[in-house]
Amino acid sequence: MARTHTKYDRVRVGKRRFAPLRRAVRIPVWGDLGIRLGLALFLIMLVVMIHYFDRDGLIDNHDGHVSFLDVVYFTMISITTTGFGDIAPISERARLVEALIVTPVRFAVLFIFVGTAYNFLIKRSWEKFRMARIQDSLEDHVVVLGFGISGSEAVGELIERGVDPATIVVMDMDEDRLEQAEALGCNVIEADASRDENLQAVHIDQAQTVLVSAGRDDSSILIVLTVRHLAPKVPISVVVRAADNELLAKQAGADNVINPVRFTGLLLAGSARGAHIADYLSDLASVTGRVQLVERPVRPDEIGQPLSKLTSGGRGMRLYRNGVPCGFWEPEAACLQAGDVVVEILPTDESTSLRDAEVG
Repeated sequence: MARTHTKYDRVRVGKRRFAPLRRAVRIPVWGDLGIRLGLALFLIMLVVMIHYFDRDGLIDNHDGHVSFLDVVYFTMISITTTGFGDIAPISERARLVEALIVTPVRFAVLFIFVGTAYNFLIKRSWEKFRMARIQDSLEDHVVVLGFGISGSEAVGELIERGVDPATIVVMDMDEDRLEQAEALGCNVIEADASRDENLQAVHIDQAQTVLVSAGRDDSSILIVLTVRHLAPKVPISVVVRAADNELLAKQAGADNVINPVRFTGLLLAGSARGAHIADYLSDLASVTGRVQLVERPVRPDEIGQPLSKLTSGGRGMRLYRNGVPCGFWEPEAACLQAGDVVVEILPTDESTSLRDAEVG
């Protein structure tokens, strides 16, 4: 499953240097192994042919005759550095061939076999063991199902907000996307997010939250159904692009349904009513802005107080009581109760301090 744990540092790109198009070559494990063994066999056969054409420079101390089988035998013991001494080069040309051709080939074959053993036995076995340990310890993590435009932006914003990338698991079917997620320090798994066994492998029922962005509404809704079946109590947020599918996503079990097209429309409409409304909405949505929306449970010392007098110093905008939203102007906002969830606006520095205090 997971691969590496490195800290994320977002790099803002200005002018980009020219980079040529490239296409990744995907070779399966056994294909890679076949290429390595084929190359080693080719080098061995090349040395066999060289020895055979120069067999007059060899001497067989057993019967004095160097046959093709003797050449194969001498090549193998020469490349493997065994060297019994029963067949040996005697001419200057044969010794020159051994020094300038056979010796480099001997090192090349040795490196091929040592590299193959390391890559396919030691490295892969250690990686599987390490990933199994990480997988077994997964708990209270963020699972991102789909690492397209929305998924990658969400992961970047989470890391900006202070979420440890080692607690984020990204599942996608595209290897290039997974490499990008891995570069951020996330745990990655190449798998189909609509399959039960794949979701169970990332301990979906023990996740803190699940973010779904499969790129297609039908795929995203199917994934939501599968996640809700396996994790009835885990919060699920999903991206859908058609307004008709928002209700379906809710019925499938999503707690939050985000429609980027609708949000874009809201920004456009806001900009038509004022030059700074869209800018302020974007400011609220991003942790890099001057202010930030924060959702948190009501504090014990805030119970009985109005929403306008939060101890954090933020501006209370809305509270949720038994799942029902109440605005700051409504009667419910005059007296906070235990179990309420508060949505407030805080300056970015203060929201960061609030988050650190809650974590502590």
